[in-house]
Amino acid sequence: MLKRQAALRRITSLVNSHTEWDPLEEVIVGCVEGSCVPEWHVSGQAVWPEKHWEYYKKNGGKGIGFDSELVKKASKELDHLCNVLKEEGVTVRRPDMMDHSQKIKTPDFETGNSLYAAMPRDVLIVIGEEIIEAPMAWRSRFFEYRPFRNLIKEYFRSGAKWTAAPKPLMSDNLYEETVADTPMFSSVVTEYEPVFDAAEFTRIGADIFCQRSHVTNTFGIDWLQRHLGDKYTIHTLDFNDRNGMHIDGTFIPLAEGKLLINPERACLTGSHETWYSYEGEKKKLCLPESFKDWDVFVAPKPELSADVPLYFTSPWTATANVLMLDSNRVIVEASETECIKRFKSWGFTPIPVPFRSFLPFGGSFHCATCDVRRKGEYRKIL
Repeated sequence: MLKRQAALRRITSLVNSHTEWDPLEEVIVGCVEGSCVPEWHVSGQAVWPEKHWEYYKKNGGKGIGFDSELVKKASKELDHLCNVLKEEGVTVRRPDMMDHSQKIKTPDFETGNSLYAAMPRDVLIVIGEEIIEAPMAWRSRFFEYRPFRNLIKEYFRSGAKWTAAPKPLMSDNLYEETVADTPMFSSVVTEYEPVFDAAEFTRIGADIFCQRSHVTNTFGIDWLQRHLGDKYTIHTLDFNDRNGMHIDGTFIPLAEGKLLINPERACLTGSHETWYSYEGEKKKLCLPESFKDWDVFVAPKPELSADVPLYFTSPWTATANVLMLDSNRVIVEASETECIKRFKSWGFTPIPVPFRSFLPFGGSFHCATCDVRRKGEYRKIL
């Protein structure tokens, strides 16, 4: 027994990631096969574009898949992304294929189907040598961890720490009855139990930044802070975004001292006031004082055509939801010519990858991946 314990301690963990930009060595890339339309529910209504509400009311929660041609095209784009990452020296892992059309029934709720395994960033977050399963707030995502469990077990056996946050009951007590009719943010999730999506958190060494949203409550943020302990500090930011969901399309650290922002969702938190220009107007940005010496870059307005069916998100995923391979190389959407031009002017090396057909599923390169290992160490940056 003692020999076995000693051998386990000598294992080198495959899991290690402390920032959004340390050199990427291993990543999980999602899969869209079998994706199903989630049920029409207040938690989705709060964030889904209004022009697609009838689509959800008609097809949601009935085991119906998304358009097969769109799924096929998105799958090809994911495969191509995997090839690009491999060519850049990154180890790529994929989740298991699963049937998402099965009904879900618990003592507290039932819904007609699951969603997908397309967005590992939403369900998993790596902090140091620990991989954490998020307690997600949508009922259609109750079992979203399952396609990733074999990978997680492998990482655990390699020496990683594995934590599954408390599974929410998802009874009606978790949700407001209606979406608040206000221009300001007002979450549809209550404080009944802790919930958060992993994509609500962005890592800058010992400091982690997040937002309250329509899938993340204060209870969930407090749970994660207490779990991580004094080694990390979680900072909650507020943004000008009534549809808030996932910080990685709004506030994106690109490298030490370099921050990308979404010009339509200005940060409202912090004593450091600065200004930026967007569509001919000067706009105020309030950042925490720790960012006073950082360069702030403004994501360009997406060139995405109006006929791309963005069922889940705004067009900003096309230019803001990028993936850093290190502090210089960045994966960007191939059709976003102005975005590519901007990154070059900012001193980065953009790697264009087509992702137009994947965007309708609710994210881009950052959402579609979860960085398992980056070459770097725990450190205080801010």
